[in-house]
Amino acid sequence: MKVVVQNKRAYYDYQIFEALEAGIVLAGSEVKSVKMGRVSINESFARFRGGELFLFNAHIAPYPAGVKAGYDPRALRKLLLKRQEIDRLVGRMKEGLTLLPLKVYIKYGIIKVEIAVARPKKKYDKREQLKKKMITREVEKTLGEWHL
Repeated sequence: MKVVVQNKRAYYDYQIFEALEAGIVLAGSEVKSVKMGRVSINESFARFRGGELFLFNAHIAPYPAGVKAGYDPRALRKLLLKRQEIDRLVGRMKEGLTLLPLKVYIKYGIIKVEIAVARPKKKYDKREQLKKKMITREVEKTLGEWHL
């Protein structure tokens, strides 16, 4: 599995409950562009439309050797999941949770998107996370100095 792009900000801004692997519908030149790493999912999210799941606001740059006329880099892209998974996600969305992509990767030559069911963190949660991170760094630093 080769990770093409990862949404690192999502781990800081959101409390992640569960993650799912989904396929994505792409055109031929988009596949080549994604394999080159010319994709951004930092501002993207997933929503339901007509009983199907779509990825909004994901930016896939046009393939340099492809046809650029009429190409929209931020077009809606359909995500492929089983009906049971979609039904379960609809129930989770009714609880007030959101769906966002965590990473885009290539698995057995097929482009996949890992989407997460998440809730935005409050400001105090983010501060608490930073405090814990700083404390663990200090402990590791002092233990490292002590062992020398």
